[in-house]
Amino acid sequence: MTVHNLSLDGKASNRIWLKSYPEGVPSEIGALTVNSVAELFENSCKKFASKPAFISMGKTMTYADIDAASAKVAAWLQAKGLVKGDRVAVMFPNVLQYPVTVMGILRAGMTVVNVNPLYTPRELEHQLKDSGAKAIFVLENFANTVAQAIGKTDVKHVVVAAMGDLLGFKGLIVNLVVRKVKKLVPAWSIAGHTPFKSIMGGSGAFKPVTLTLDDVAFLQYTGGTTGVSKGATLTNRNVVANAEQSGVWLNTAYRLRGGHPDDILYCCALPLYHIFALTVNMVMGMADGAANLLIANPRDIPAFVKELSQYRVNFFPGLNTLFNALANNPEFKKLDFSSLILTVAGGMACQRPVADLWKSVTGSVILEGYGLSETSPIVTVNPPNATEFSGTIGLPIPSTEVEIRDDDGNTLPIGEIGEICIRGPQVMAGYWNRPDETAKVMSADGFFRSGDMAFMDENGYVKIVDRKKDMILVSGFNVYPNEIEEVAASHPGVLEAAAIGVPDEHSGEAVKLFIVRKDPALTAEDVKAHCAKQLTNYKRPKHVEFRDSLPKTNVGKILRKDLRS
Repeated sequence: MTVHNLSLDGKASNRIWLKSYPEGVPSEIGALTVNSVAELFENSCKKFASKPAFISMGKTMTYADIDAASAKVAAWLQAKGLVKGDRVAVMFPNVLQYPVTVMGILRAGMTVVNVNPLYTPRELEHQLKDSGAKAIFVLENFANTVAQAIGKTDVKHVVVAAMGDLLGFKGLIVNLVVRKVKKLVPAWSIAGHTPFKSIMGGSGAFKPVTLTLDDVAFLQYTGGTTGVSKGATLTNRNVVANAEQSGVWLNTAYRLRGGHPDDILYCCALPLYHIFALTVNMVMGMADGAANLLIANPRDIPAFVKELSQYRVNFFPGLNTLFNALANNPEFKKLDFSSLILTVAGGMACQRPVADLWKSVTGSVILEGYGLSETSPIVTVNPPNATEFSGTIGLPIPSTEVEIRDDDGNTLPIGEIGEICIRGPQVMAGYWNRPDETAKVMSADGFFRSGDMAFMDENGYVKIVDRKKDMILVSGFNVYPNEIEEVAASHPGVLEAAAIGVPDEHSGEAVKLFIVRKDPALTAEDVKAHCAKQLTNYKRPKHVEFRDSLPKTNVGKILRKDLRS
């Protein structure tokens, strides 16, 4: 990567935010020292071999353990005939199998396709077909979904893991409870599948693959600026650079607060298949030799709090709804927070009342940040020396340019509202096999158009005011009205449908559907049940309102803005 003091088009860059940087934070990250995410992981596994890397359900895997287990995954993939560049889907929650599998896929030179385990068969089928994935790793809890989806895809190899596979003797008990007591594993049948445990018993060696910074590491699926789910193509350069950019920023926070990056315990409550936790927890955490405490089900707040009580967490990435739920839990308030060095919020807007409550309970100031799947993800964060919650998304991180532009691509003056546009090494290579969609979001001078509306103040802080897109943000996940409306409209009793986001105290926003009925007997329960069959939980409408007609433009386009107002 080239170090520069000029913007990429050769013009002097007016980076007013640099004056707000704390002492010791550079404006640029300099040249990258590894050629791939896999190399970064391998280096850390050697350097920090005996240190804990990931902790789950009381079981700790060291960096050496992760190194050995991931090598078996890489060897198995190669033995099955998969080659460099092939896409491999991963459908795990936060369990030890996730980092082992992802590192193995990357070491074999293949591309990770992250999949939300809660997807319906319809959603999963689209992602597998679009990515051209040839293999998928899935937890048995979700194997029933895979069984329903793979028939029309290119997937040839299915690896099924059980929750307790990497937990030793305790794993037998865990599997018994998950399968028989809690009944969390729906019946499934996939001919010729491979048990994950059998891969761990393999003895073959994998053949190292030569990788470059321009090779694709991840396909991170997102709606982008439309409702069509598509893969943000993240190269090794994108992800390694963003880990370095974020690491410079956050390691300064550790230093200022008396911590050290290679003696840090991260709380990993956000799902690793989400770009925020993937980069911040796994990639940045492993780069620093930190340990990650994996929380498989953060929605179970009492169990989550009990887990936290057994560890001294130093770094807590999360999002507004999670912080709110924890800070209002009586048992959480009793915990010892003297070890908590840093709290960072992302994924959705952090509300000031929540930030204030979190600080009063934990003593930790929430540093709010901003990013997207298309930017690997981090673009801005509040400064590491902040002593109060700012209510902004902070300053652009090193080697990042942010401009606020109008619809014609003109840079707007300080204080004027426009679209956040981003340029830097973390910006994706484009949408997978969708040059038309890529062209819509990339400017001629290399800036990514985010679709988020904001202004920048005189000190370089960015404040989001609205979204240009009609996207709905539910618990940090993007929900796109087009998809919801298409599913709703497929019900024989629905004539027209329109979806918007409405405020929700638990999830930030919730989906509301406006329906014009074709069948007068259609009920809200009918609509919700229909959507539940085709949409994962956070996308499902929480509210349904029936209308005689929907507001439209003179050409017949439904006016969602009128419904919102």
